[in-house]
Amino acid sequence: MQMDPDGMAPEDLSHAGSVVDKAIEYMIDQNIDAISVASALLGGALGLLARSLDDRGVATVLRNALASVESGELRQMREQLPGGAG
Repeated sequence: MQMDPDGMAPEDLSHAGSVVDKAIEYMIDQNIDAISVASALLGGALGLLARSLDDRGVATVLRNALASVESGELRQMREQLPGGAG
């Protein structure tokens, strides 16, 4: 979630993000509710994290995501969207 100010993201992160964006766009075009799309993506992400990291690593990722929410980072992103609601 954090915008990676140090440039430490893996090279393929941008590609993966583009693929996910296209999948989201497709599901929305299929009239799948946004909350269902988000829940499915979160469930899939947690499953992948569970296969890739131990519990402590998963908890670290989740803490970082929570810190992004609590710091207002997601609110800033939402406000930058067209018609962004704050």
